Amino acid sequence: MKKMEKRGYFITFEGIDGAGKSTQIATLVEWLRGRGLEVVYSREPGGTELGERLRALLLSVDMHVETEAMLMFAARREHLARVIEPALARGAWVLCDRFSDATYAYQVGGHGLAAEKCEALEAWVHADLQPDCTLLFDLPPATAAARVASSGEALDRFELEQRGFFERVRAAYRARAEADPERFWVIDATQAAEIIRGQIETLFTQGGWL
Repeated sequence: MKKMEKRGYFITFEGIDGAGKSTQIATLVEWLRGRGLEVVYSREPGGTELGERLRALLLSVDMHVETEAMLMFAARREHLARVIEPALARGAWVLCDRFSDATYAYQVGGHGLAAEKCEALEAWVHADLQPDCTLLFDLPPATAAARVASSGEALDRFELEQRGFFERVRAAYRARAEADPERFWVIDATQAAEIIRGQIETLFTQGGWL
């Protein structure tokens, strides 16, 4: 893949809670910066002052699934305008913990939002921008749940969902990846963190990204 002049790469990290995304994002940010690249790390929902306020609501307040989806995309529009698009325009790499694939997986797959409503919001908010590469950390929900429980951290309302919810979310993620194999790279997240780190570094060094 050839990099567009003066435009950075947009890399997103996806997967159910407990898949190990945060660890790998942190190490990749450090690794890329060590190669002299400007790297912007962000997350969704969040990434801006408004986005973080919306995140607090989304993770703690029960709401209708359509309200949930619209707030997700409202936070995303602000995030794109304030952080992602300016960073890409100046040539930075943007690494983002979740993006619209998460909304599809959690709101459509998990909570039953009509797919066409999610697609309409996606087309409105970022019709001309998709991630250059999406790393999907895939693992069984039972394994993910055990990791989340062992962390000892307080659980948000999504993490408190039942096992069947996460089975649906995982299935939606996998369907999304199968529909766009050129963008997605599916990682077996049951592997040791160091093995996964090596696989990701190989992807970018041997894939013509650097």
